[in-house]
Amino acid sequence: MTDTTDEKLEAAVFRRLVQHFRERSDVQNIDLMGYGGFCRNCLSEWYKEAAEEAGVEISKDEARERIYGMPYDEYKEKHQLPATDEQLRRMEISVAKNKLARS
Repeated sequence: MTDTTDEKLEAAVFRRLVQHFRERSDVQNIDLMGYGGFCRNCLSEWYKEAAEEAGVEISKDEARERIYGMPYDEYKEKHQLPATDEQLRRMEISVAKNKLARS
């Protein structure tokens, strides 16, 4: 497989992941973080970092809108529920695991 083909496939998978997250707004970011170690906000941060590495200036809000498909505040108002104590606990554990993995 060529690098170009690989990049096209990776881009297609990324677009499908973003679309899946848009369709599954019932899945809360805090649950994604608690169980998977990343969420929509992480994707938007990674998107922003990749853009900057490519010399493209993009704001945090613009990157989030690319992932959420709407302004972040609008998404939160429509879909985000208050976090439970258990969700917060799982997220704290997951964030700690992420820090260990990076060190």
